[in-house]
Parts: sequence; structure tokens; C-alpha cells
Amino acid sequence: MIVLAEDEWRARENAHRERMRAYTEPHRQRRKRGEKHPVMDFMFTYYTQRPSRLERWQPGFGVALEHGEDFLRRKGYVRTSHGVVVDPEELTTQRRETVRFVHRLLSATESRPPQLGCFGLHEWAMVYRLPHDDLRHSEWPLRLGSKGTDEFVESMRIQCSHYDAFRFFSRQARPRNTLQPTQRDRVRLEQPGCLHNNMDVFKWCYKLDPFVPAELLADSFELAARIRELDMRASPYDLRELGYSPIEIENPQGRAEYVRQQRDFGLRASRLRERLIELCERLLDQ
Repeated sequence: MIVLAEDEWRARENAHRERMRAYTEPHRQRRKRGEKHPVMDFMFTYYTQRPSRLERWQPGFGVALEHGEDFLRRKGYVRTSHGVVVDPEELTTQRRETVRFVHRLLSATESRPPQLGCFGLHEWAMVYRLPHDDLRHSEWPLRLGSKGTDEFVESMRIQCSHYDAFRFFSRQARPRNTLQPTQRDRVRLEQPGCLHNNMDVFKWCYKLDPFVPAELLADSFELAARIRELDMRASPYDLRELGYSPIEIENPQGRAEYVRQQRDFGLRASRLRERLIELCERLLDQ
């Protein structure tokens, strides 16, 4: 059992809150103004962790807080002789099944070599042959126009293995994918080169709340936000007005840059995934 003195955990609590407010406050301000953001809104809409929860620090499983009585007002904490801790009783049979699934999924992902040849074509497949008004981000132009976008999609091999990206493909694009992933295929198909899979480390962290320490949650959120930028810079949308220079995957230089960043993000996600796997193993040993 790790025991944190009050001054230590309060310092970590304050640091975490400020770290996350760099993301949550701009999001709140945009919402007040009624502004959409094609890059960062994703982090608060597709992912369901509320800004207030994102800002909230927690110690994670197996850590006791000296003078941590404030945490007793939250669900899932109890007082022990060491201090206030996450209640082991929170690990119900149902929650244990979630932990077991997350462990199986992440371990399977880590066991595979990264596949780096997708070039982010999932975003292009989501707009393929759609009228502009039907696009998810219809307020932004397509860099190549509708005709040029469709022609580029038709010139490329699409090989998306991630179900939660594939399910947003346009109806006309789906048959063009070399795989037809379903929700049941997650454990079989997920691989560590996939941008969306690496973003989803954040999702699995908050799905295991309150067992995951806030620092791991924050690390995974920040990585997901950086990956989301790459995702949209390589997309067919022209977002230069927002300060996002395009990664032109329609040319060899752009594809090389995409792969370089994809490889780097994969390595960073792997380190976070390993931390979450280790936590799952500790929980399953209880």
C-alpha cells in the first residue's frame, strides 16, 4: 500500500486540475459561443468523459490518502488504517469482467506488430461520394474538392482494422475496405499502429474509473489529443484557417510524414498501454 501525505496528494491534485484545464476551459468557452471545433470537439463528444471528471484528480487503486476525508463524499472510497482508499468492494463481478476484457484487448494489441500503411484513409472513406451537406464537418471545405477526394479514395487501398472508425465509413466506401470489422472482432484485429486504437487507451482508462490514477488518465488524454490532430491534418478537410497545416497523404512526402508520426505515437501509446495492462493484472489478482 502506497500512502501519500496530504501535502503531496494535494499538490498532485492541483497540478492535474491545471493540466486538464488547458483543454477543458477552451472547450467550455467554445460551447458558450456555440462554436464547433472539428478537431478538439471529438475529445469531448466521441469520448464521454465530462470535462469536470477529466479535471478531477484521483489516486487510483492501492494508494491511501492521509487526511483524505474529502474523498469519502465520492462513490467508491472508504477509510482504512492507512488513510482513505478506493474501496476494493468496487471491483464487483461486473466490473471484474470489464477489467478482464480490457486486459485481453490491450494484451492482444501489444502482441502484434504495428501496421503502418493505412495513411489515415478512414477519414477520407467517411466522406467518399457524400454530398457536401452530409459531411460530418460540412462547414469546412475539402482540400481536393468532392471529385478529387473521391478519385483519390478510388486510387488507394483502404485497410482499416478499427471497427469504431469503419462504422462511420460512407455506405459506398465500406466495400472498398479490405477488412469488414465488427464489434466482435476487436480482440482479433486491433493492432498498435492504428491511430484510433491508440487514442482509445484514454477510453479504457476512464472505463476503469476509479481504479486508474489521474496521471495515467491525463497522459492518455493528452496523447489522444495529439493523435487527433494528426488524424485531422491528414484528413481531406482544409483546416488551415484553424492553424492545422495539412499532411498531404495524396503525395509520397505526406505519406512518409504520416508514417513517421504514426510510428512515434504507436510507441508512446504502447508505454501507456503497458501501464494499464499492469494495473488490470493487479486488479484481477484481488
